Amino acid sequence: MGALDFLSDYFSVSTPKKKRKPMQTVEIMVKMDCDGCERRVRNSVSNISGVKEVEVSRKQSKVTVTGYVDRNKVLKKVQSTGKRAEFWPYIQYNLVAYPYVAQAYDKKAPSGYVKNTEQALPNPNAPDEKLTSLFSDDNPNACLIM
Repeated sequence: MGALDFLSDYFSVSTPKKKRKPMQTVEIMVKMDCDGCERRVRNSVSNISGVKEVEVSRKQSKVTVTGYVDRNKVLKKVQSTGKRAEFWPYIQYNLVAYPYVAQAYDKKAPSGYVKNTEQALPNPNAPDEKLTSLFSDDNPNACLIM
């Protein structure tokens, strides 16, 4: 059998295996007004192969899809329902250093969320950041005299 196994490597007729997409969570912002809109979006996304879980929040205008899917494919499928959709642009405000910077604060954002922008994150070379990290518990070289 060793010779047959050796030769079968050269004369394989099977198709190459496709790489499986990684498990990921895709969040999409979709304006939904009624139960029909919510049902239409949920049904369109749940029919995609590889989807494990679909969570729809009409109050936040948010659709969360978890599974082995391509995020662009999920967005196109939601847009095919006739709804205007885009990737979820918000993050929780307690994860941002400066949540009320002009570019980060958005009145249209759901409560507890702000836009994910560069200016909302602290600049590591800023003088005030250097001073606050000087006495931080995370800094092993912090001043021990207090």
